[in-house]
Amino acid sequence: MQLEPYTDTWDAQDPHANFKADVAHYTIVDPLPTLEGLSRATGVPVPCLVRYVLVKYAASNAEALMAMGPLVLRQMQDRIDAAESAGTTEARLQAYEALRQIVSWLQTGMQP
Repeated sequence: MQLEPYTDTWDAQDPHANFKADVAHYTIVDPLPTLEGLSRATGVPVPCLVRYVLVKYAASNAEALMAMGPLVLRQMQDRIDAAESAGTTEARLQAYEALRQIVSWLQTGMQP
């Protein structure tokens, strides 16, 4: 499997814009050197580590729902704080959209 960076473009109104921006941001870096080092240190083969990372990520939204960890909660609060600081209807609508997308992502793992 080739692990390519995500370099696509998308419309600002795309319902998955936040996710796509995150994918573009995180795929800039090649993860293989880190996984290869971890493999050497632990003896776990790289393909097994890749599978582990993918499964761990796929399960993370369910874990986030259960723990609602500080990161997700902080991200949600940051959106609200920014909107309240701006004090405009437009900023509040943008915050609502960001929160809607976060909640949508969290629900993804709960859908059959």
